[in-house]
Amino acid sequence: MNSNTNPKVDFYFNKAPKWQHEIAQLRTIVLSCGLTEELKWGVPCYTFEKKNIVLIHVFKEYCAVLFFKGALLTDAKGILIQQTENVQAARQMRFTSVAGVVKMKAALKAYIHEAIEVEKAGLKVELKKTSDYTIPAEFQIKLDKDANLKKAFKALTPGRQRAYIFYFSSAKLPKTREARVEKYIPHILDGRGLDD
Repeated sequence: MNSNTNPKVDFYFNKAPKWQHEIAQLRTIVLSCGLTEELKWGVPCYTFEKKNIVLIHVFKEYCAVLFFKGALLTDAKGILIQQTENVQAARQMRFTSVAGVVKMKAALKAYIHEAIEVEKAGLKVELKKTSDYTIPAEFQIKLDKDANLKKAFKALTPGRQRAYIFYFSSAKLPKTREARVEKYIPHILDGRGLDD
């Protein structure tokens, strides 16, 4: 075991039998880049001078290294994946086999080193403001009719506002959007986020 490993993180590598070999290999590669291993959000997170660079996480279909500022990387090989259209900064490099990890080792290390340079340079991803997102009509009608709701929504943090906008917008049918809006109006009026 690499001497740079953090014992607080070991459980993560032992609990995921499906991807255990792949993430063990990823851990070795990431640590060889001089990063510090920490436990954040219940997953292995790797930092440089206390700044988040990458994390390792597992999903049903794959395991991945997530670059916190992946949108700023050159990605000359075109291998970074944006999880959803609403993810602004982070990008994933996905793996489904140990052979795949080994094959991508040099690229992974190069991307990590570039991510460290991005952090050293103090570069930041220009994030969209909440006002840049389109509020679904079903919610906008309610905001226009109810001054208290509008005030309560504006008082929420930008992240909470975006979460509601994304959740309401993600419903395909107007009827479903309306039902979601109705269900969460009391939460908004109480100053709570979608998951509070």
